[in-house]
Amino acid sequence: MASPEKIRLGEILVRQDLISADTLSKALEEQKRTGRKLGRIFVDRGYVTETQISEALARQLKIPFIDLHQFNTKPDLINKLPEAQARRFRCAVLEDKGASYLVGMVDPTDLFAYDELVRLLRKDIELAVIQEGSLLQLIDRSYRRTDEISSLALELGEDLGDTAIDFSSMGVAKTAEEAPVVKLLQTIFEDAVQVRASDIHIEPQENKLHIRFRIDGVMHLQTKAELKIASALVLRLKLMSGLDISEKRLPQDGRFAVKVKQQTVDVRISTMPTQYGESVVMRLLIQNTSGFSLEKLGMPSEMLERFRKLIHRPSGMVLVTGPTGSGKTTTLYAALNELNSTSNKIITVEDPVEYRLPGINQVQVNEKIDLDFSRVLRSTLRQDPDIVLVGEMRDQETAQIGLRAAMTGHLVLSTLHTNDAISTPIRMIDMGAPRFMVAMSIVAVVAQRLVRLVCEGCSEPHTPEPIQHAWLQHELGKEVGQHHYVRGKGCSLCNGTGYLGRVGVYELLEMDNDLIDAANHHDLNHFIKLGRQRMAGNTLRKSAVDLVIQKRTTIAEAMRISNQLDE
Repeated sequence: MASPEKIRLGEILVRQDLISADTLSKALEEQKRTGRKLGRIFVDRGYVTETQISEALARQLKIPFIDLHQFNTKPDLINKLPEAQARRFRCAVLEDKGASYLVGMVDPTDLFAYDELVRLLRKDIELAVIQEGSLLQLIDRSYRRTDEISSLALELGEDLGDTAIDFSSMGVAKTAEEAPVVKLLQTIFEDAVQVRASDIHIEPQENKLHIRFRIDGVMHLQTKAELKIASALVLRLKLMSGLDISEKRLPQDGRFAVKVKQQTVDVRISTMPTQYGESVVMRLLIQNTSGFSLEKLGMPSEMLERFRKLIHRPSGMVLVTGPTGSGKTTTLYAALNELNSTSNKIITVEDPVEYRLPGINQVQVNEKIDLDFSRVLRSTLRQDPDIVLVGEMRDQETAQIGLRAAMTGHLVLSTLHTNDAISTPIRMIDMGAPRFMVAMSIVAVVAQRLVRLVCEGCSEPHTPEPIQHAWLQHELGKEVGQHHYVRGKGCSLCNGTGYLGRVGVYELLEMDNDLIDAANHHDLNHFIKLGRQRMAGNTLRKSAVDLVIQKRTTIAEAMRISNQLDE
């Protein structure tokens, strides 16, 4: 292919009636003043969208426009270019055509970039237009830090040598050994954020140190390193979180914040002594509170409408239940975001405060100074709140105070660890809360799980295996053959997992007068039977099966969720 001709973006957009000549003049003035790229000015000012620019360029140059979200990229082709060049020239190798490569570029008119790509790839190239935002996401996903982490871990091991070092005696002084540790940890955090990991696990084994990430709820081994670097890593993490560096016999908890690519990540850290050294687990909390929205939860529209009405009630208790890591906190924060206004006084009692919400009074429990849930909750009620969020109903005392608050004109939101919605009021009674109080205070229970979504980049038709077919037949009956099913093959977009992102599955039990009477009844089986009637089969399992039918998740994933439920 011949080298592209240099053309002016502004002229193309004017020629294709996407902007006026006057708009172009204003943008050029701003470019002269600020030095910013013209295309970025057009997009930021709302004159055109990024897609419109890309499509206009493609039409002018008579080359294809490729939407990377719909294109199955191949990791081996992406890695034909070093990351630095891919970012510098805003490009990616998309297809090997034998005699040439198909290369996607944000700006195919960049003559210097074109010449450099031909030199680097040592092959003719054909050009396509791609969007900058999609490209940067692809680069973040594709250029993993695995090799860099392994190399830094090796460097650290060599620096430490074979001599045992008493790290506890180092104090907080900056030492020569610390530099590789800092680099290694920063690289681990960057890689974890790139692949959307929720947790980082540093686990000493007999001969190796395992570093694992939890991505979309599933553990993945990131790298194996020399065991001798574990002490240096743990020491550095303890210093960052203000923990006792000399204490290796007892578990410790703390938190710190790191900057990763211009965004703040709060890290909750937990250390635990094990047979081969201290195990560390870090929960990553990216402080992006704008993401908390009821619409983004994935609730069916009818259930969402009901839930919205329930949380706007002036009093009563709304409980969200599910195991650890099922998205309960996200649901509650989305509800708080909806309720947050100048007319509401909102106080949260949490252990710990995970996300900071503006305009809301957030209190962190501190067991070390006897500032437990029940004590904070009593004080909270003297602060004249309209809405109270209690992180978890942990014990009888906290449950009773919360229920009493719900009965006396407060809206109380909280969580509980139960398997489904129907068993939640029964669990509260088992905790020692008075039966009448549970019946009168609880207005609704939401039970939830998180289901992994099939990656759109590598989704393919799937014929159910015999065991999957039998399970589906039990759920769908004769309809099982009327639907088509999918699975993810694995690609660079999803790091070979076949899944990308998660969404909630839900069931909602709304308390009415009959259910209140049943909860007060001595035989709770009557309550369970009536509760199932009220839910009319709209259970967590059905919600997961609906996602399978919609081709949003796999049969295997729905079965995994189903196996967690007792029915």
